[in-house]
Amino acid sequence: MSAIDKLFMRLKSEGKKAFMPFVTAGDPSLEFTAAMLKRLDAEGCHLAELGIPYSDPIADGPVIQASYTRSLNGGTKLSGIFSMACEVTAEISMPIVTMVSYAIIYRMGIDEYLRQAIAAGISGAIVPDMPVDESDELAAKCKLLDFSLIQLITPTTPRERAVQIAEQTTGFIYYVSVTGITGERTELPPDLADNLKWLRSVTDLPICVGFGISKLEHVEALKSVADGLIVGSAIVRRIAAATNEQAENEDVLNDVGEFSQGMLTAINA
Repeated sequence: MSAIDKLFMRLKSEGKKAFMPFVTAGDPSLEFTAAMLKRLDAEGCHLAELGIPYSDPIADGPVIQASYTRSLNGGTKLSGIFSMACEVTAEISMPIVTMVSYAIIYRMGIDEYLRQAIAAGISGAIVPDMPVDESDELAAKCKLLDFSLIQLITPTTPRERAVQIAEQTTGFIYYVSVTGITGERTELPPDLADNLKWLRSVTDLPICVGFGISKLEHVEALKSVADGLIVGSAIVRRIAAATNEQAENEDVLNDVGEFSQGMLTAINA
């Protein structure tokens, strides 16, 4: 049983839902990322997604794309990310999963990527550019190592294929709330709740919703039909704005911490 399986079992027994922030590794520095992960854990966040910067992300909007560019321009390397994660995961309780392009895993080799990720205390991976039809090898190796392979289902995924994806997924299903790329939205699709209810009828896995979640109103609309909510662009934007204004790191940590605490409180109110 993976750390993520244990997390959702505990939350279910407590009648709670997961709040899951996303941060880009190395934006503006790995030292800052380490401090941010520790702060999010201290606020009580349940799981963090750690974005591995990549030059050609498949689903990320301009806010996260820009953060990847800043991180890469700053010299962030995968080896440095794993070293940072190794330090952080020894001190925090929330699991960390990587949001990582399959090109990065393929270049390193599946076995070596998993070895280094697990050694760094990482609990799973979201691989947005890997079709379920091509995921057999990675999925099998992840299962053997209790390393969660979290796959995405979108509003346009045919239902037969959605069932196939759910069967190949471990940890939780990442349900993409909107058609398109990541980014903050004013409103969420009106059929989102119905889509989640259908998906719930065909899988026992926890279902967590991401893409566009940024406001307390979104939390109120989704907390009864989702097992967790993922917030990325709203956090990455705050980090970028503070960095551009040359704000003190402590001020940035406080800003993101207060935002996350508000969302966390709302999801389990």
